[in-house]
Amino acid sequence: MSCILVEKFDFISVIRLNRPDALNAFNYEMLNELQNVIEGIRIDKDIRAVIFTGAGEKSFSVGADLKERKTLSQEEVRRNIYKIGEVFTAIDTLPQPTIAAINGFAFGGGMEMALSCDFRFAVRDAKMGLTETSLGIIPGAGGTQRLPRIIGEAKALELILTAKRFIAEEALEWGLVTGVSEKPLHVLDECHAFAELLLKNGPIALQQAKFAIKQGMNTDLQTGLQIERKAYEVTIPTKDRVEALEAFAEKRAPVFKGE
Repeated sequence: MSCILVEKFDFISVIRLNRPDALNAFNYEMLNELQNVIEGIRIDKDIRAVIFTGAGEKSFSVGADLKERKTLSQEEVRRNIYKIGEVFTAIDTLPQPTIAAINGFAFGGGMEMALSCDFRFAVRDAKMGLTETSLGIIPGAGGTQRLPRIIGEAKALELILTAKRFIAEEALEWGLVTGVSEKPLHVLDECHAFAELLLKNGPIALQQAKFAIKQGMNTDLQTGLQIERKAYEVTIPTKDRVEALEAFAEKRAPVFKGE
């Protein structure tokens, strides 16, 4: 059985972690499968938005498979840590907008995967947290870097150093999630609806805006403005820009083709 399931709905790809009996914990096989899927999506021009979720109604992902981890040598543990960080960076750097549909538990690496997405929606009773310090380790797949960039340094320090488990309403208050749904299936529906809002806009423009924001956030303002200018220039010769101007003149919705 595949550890990763992929579905496509028009221009939206849904990637589902598929180890529900293990609460969708990451073993090495799953990480390799996920990496291959992500790299395929990266170059697929027919995919304009990506949703990540977990199989079943209990868990998005509880992070590393600790049963597998107990059987690994120190070298194999290092291999797994490198791999999971590499995979989440691949998600973070996808050109398409990405959305995490947190349908249940999201702990450790599961939370770090959600942090690597651009947006997060959560079911109301989801339990989340970067709980690694309670296991004598630290978040090692981007959590110490991405969480403070999203919610601020002080709150990130509090959550990571206390290994606090928190709920969706708290995450919404902190700006960590975009929306909260009542049931696991509803959160996926919310993500689809949000993705449809994105898809009304030019796909090249979405990718270039995402690039400008992410690259600009890691530098000073003047360098960021130069990045923005270069990203804007990419959109100028596109057919989508011409289509938008014609649609405006004709008082109709534009039909973007990603060209």
